[in-house]
Amino acid sequence: QVQLVESGGGSVQAGGSLTLSCAASGYTVRYTYSSNYMAWFRQAPGKEREGVATIDANGRPSYADSVKGRFTISKDNAAKILYLQMNSLKPEDTAMYYCAADPSFRGLGSGYGYWGQGTQVTVSS
Repeated sequence: QVQLVESGGGSVQAGGSLTLSCAASGYTVRYTYSSNYMAWFRQAPGKEREGVATIDANGRPSYADSVKGRFTISKDNAAKILYLQMNSLKPEDTAMYYCAADPSFRGLGSGYGYWGQGTQVTVSS
């Protein structure tokens, strides 16, 4: 069973930076870490969960317009860690951030099969 554990959240002032990590385990020979599609989502209080960034099996990233140019998604296949580098943070970036994984392409939709528990990011003005 695939398990995802996020870390790296915290409180920062607007304009600051944070790097989130998502450690993965439970992959098999048939379903490998390097072959799956991964993403970061976020959910602010009272709002729906939204896709922030995705990365495909070939390492190609894709971003929501709201974070394009400020956030960078990457992954270390050997260590099985997914990252989200967040720069120029804004108060509206405040949310619980989740990583997600799936053997099939899901884009920024929420149909991923595996989810972490989330890590809180709070940006103050």
